[in-house]
Amino acid sequence: MTLKLQIIIGIALIIALAVIITMIRKRQLELKYSLSWIIAIIFVLVLDCFPILLNKLSFFLGIFTPVNMIFFLGFCFSMVIIFTLTVTVSRMSERIRKMAQQVAIQEETIKRLEAVKKADSEDNKEQDK
Repeated sequence: MTLKLQIIIGIALIIALAVIITMIRKRQLELKYSLSWIIAIIFVLVLDCFPILLNKLSFFLGIFTPVNMIFFLGFCFSMVIIFTLTVTVSRMSERIRKMAQQVAIQEETIKRLEAVKKADSEDNKEQDK
C-alpha cells in the first residue's frame, strides 16, 4: 500500500471518527450503536498506521493485496452491522406492536369508565328532580 493511500485512508478515518464523536455529543447517535463503528475505525486506523500487520493478515487469509483486505474487512463489518440493525428493528417492531395493543386497551378502558361516569351523572340528575 502506498504512503499516499495510507494518508488518505488515515485522514478519512479520523474525519469519520470526529463525525461520530460529534454526533454522540449532540445526542444524534446513541453510544451503544456507535461503539462498533468506533472500534472498527480504530482497528482499521491501526492497520493503516502499521501496514506490516495488514500485509501479514492478508497473507494469512490468502488475499493478495492489502487494499483488497481492507475492502474485505469493510464488507464483513457491513454485514455484521446490517445483521445487528435487522435484529434491532425486529425487536423494536415487536415492542411497538405490544405498546399499540396496550394503548388500545387503555383507550377502551377509558371509554368504558367515561360511559359509566356519564351514566352515573345522568342517574344523579334524574334523582335530583
